[in-house]
Amino acid sequence: MRDTLFLLKHDFIDGAGKPFFCPECALINGVLHYYPQLRHQLEVRYVDFPRPRPEVVALVGLANQSCPVLVLGDTPPPAPDGVEVRVYNGRSFVAGAEAIGNYLSAIYGIGRPH
Repeated sequence: MRDTLFLLKHDFIDGAGKPFFCPECALINGVLHYYPQLRHQLEVRYVDFPRPRPEVVALVGLANQSCPVLVLGDTPPPAPDGVEVRVYNGRSFVAGAEAIGNYLSAIYGIGRPH
């Protein structure tokens, strides 16, 4: 398995009957736009808003299904300085837009968040 990035699909409906988007997922989508080579290096999956999110839960557990989340491949490199890499059931992952941006910068050589 290679690094897999989970993002929420845009225009999801949450109670109010109007479409929403996730600001953190939108930020990471912007990073993918700036650095299109990442789409070839990562597996990018878009998941529905309602919980549970089975595809994410299967890898990092019910408590860690928030998006965006980057589930690291089978042999992840050492955690970059300043990036919290969490582990669930032997699977490493990085959660949240800022941490994911810093991880992608350190591991994939793209620009750093400022």
